[in-house]
Amino acid sequence: MGRERLFIGKVAKQAGTNAKTIRYYEAIGLLTKPQRGENRYRLYPKEVVELLYFIRKAQGLGLRLSEIKVIVDLRLKGREPCVHVRPLLERKIADLDQRLNDLLTLRRKLKRLLADWEVPGRQGGSKTMVCPHIEATPMAPKARRLPMQGNRRLWSH
Repeated sequence: MGRERLFIGKVAKQAGTNAKTIRYYEAIGLLTKPQRGENRYRLYPKEVVELLYFIRKAQGLGLRLSEIKVIVDLRLKGREPCVHVRPLLERKIADLDQRLNDLLTLRRKLKRLLADWEVPGRQGGSKTMVCPHIEATPMAPKARRLPMQGNRRLWSH
């Protein structure tokens, strides 16, 4: 009869994901479009479960779906993706180092602010708009946008 094919629900269950995610991966080209049965249901090869495991592991290492797609495409073209992955991971480490540095700087700044904290008097002489503690803080350089991680954006100062 040929290779065993799985319905999307079975693939999702085996891979520990959901059908919506699988359809999304198809839409962005991360997974190839599956064959369709006579009933028009998607029929996947068993190997797609391993690919979904790979995607989850790569995401766990901080790789974006677009980066994972490049890696998978290289493999599908018969090329060795690890040559591409090593410098990618080295850049990830450099980005993390910068973000850690930025976060430590922000942490020190917040600790200084709290260490100098004084409850302002309630007299009518306050010239602040909202909170004198924040307003007394020097202006931070313009925030630079960091790459997307999953469904949330990360910001740095």
